[in-house]
Amino acid sequence: MKFFGPKALPVFLFGLVLTGFVDKGEGNGCSSTFFTALVQLIPCRAAVAPFSPIPPSETCCNAIKALGQPCLCVIVNGPPISGVDRNMALQLPEKCTANFEPCDIMK
Repeated sequence: MKFFGPKALPVFLFGLVLTGFVDKGEGNGCSSTFFTALVQLIPCRAAVAPFSPIPPSETCCNAIKALGQPCLCVIVNGPPISGVDRNMALQLPEKCTANFEPCDIMK
């Protein structure tokens, strides 16, 4: 019995490699993957662009509160994100009046 065609193998291998990059935030209370958490923060994109004077919108603040501190910290400590100022992202909970503890920044 044949499980894979020759074209399915690269797709399977890509998926296998990709799962290594989308670890859930185990041990830190985040039940989302890095990419899922990042997608949830799309409404905050304008507020975290480098040198942006734009305050977070109500939609952004609702997304921050729904995401939670552990997942925000996973994003902040994750791989670099083009067009996102990490320091501005760390300020979102305060600007949105979310009562989050500060993230431990991993270097």
